[in-house]
Amino acid sequence: MFDIARSELKQILRNRLVLFSATIIPVGLSLLFIAQRDTFSQAPTGIGFLAGVFMIILISMGLYSTAVSTLAARRQTLFLKRLRSTAVSDAAALAGIVGPPALIGIVQVSAVLTVLALLAGAPAQIPLLIVSGLALVAMMVGLALATAGFTTSLEHAQVTTLPVVLATSAAAFWIGFTGTEELGMLKRALPGGAATELTINAWNGGTDLVDNLLLLPPTFGWVVVGVVLAHRFFRWEPRH
Repeated sequence: MFDIARSELKQILRNRLVLFSATIIPVGLSLLFIAQRDTFSQAPTGIGFLAGVFMIILISMGLYSTAVSTLAARRQTLFLKRLRSTAVSDAAALAGIVGPPALIGIVQVSAVLTVLALLAGAPAQIPLLIVSGLALVAMMVGLALATAGFTTSLEHAQVTTLPVVLATSAAAFWIGFTGTEELGMLKRALPGGAATELTINAWNGGTDLVDNLLLLPPTFGWVVVGVVLAHRFFRWEPRH
């Protein structure tokens, strides 16, 4: 698994297009938002709004989109098919391929939130922030495996990843600008919605721990959806 992960990380770093879309765009967008933090801090959710949006943007683009593109490309070149003829288990093979995009997403989130903390003040509950991030990573990994099942090529990934990226980003901005006092159940049920609220609460503080932990089931529900869809549609050989 680790050999596969090292190889995948090297290929991502060498592929300028993938590296640009997975790193430069989301990080650059996040830094632009940080530069305008005084404007965004006027939202009902305050600076926590930026933390929630950053978490979604960076993980959806740095992890989810990259993982789907990588899986589609490896299937297209028959690399996935060849892996199944080795002693590596299916789970280890997928972990080796998805691991590097997950690492990139985590590093990006950590770096950008550190900058935000230095400029706007540290988060109130760092452990809860970490839990929120890891839950979101798990959700995006599950959805990436599911989306890869519908993706026929690297080029096709640019289309198939859009619905999840747009839906999670829209949910994050909706919650960030309006909070969850109205239509709270709907907002939390959207992909990334509950994770965004948890990130906001972790950053701003002042919310009961039990109430925060109740935001985890909707996110893990999307993990289950992703795993079920991946089990049903994921293919190791090229789709036509």
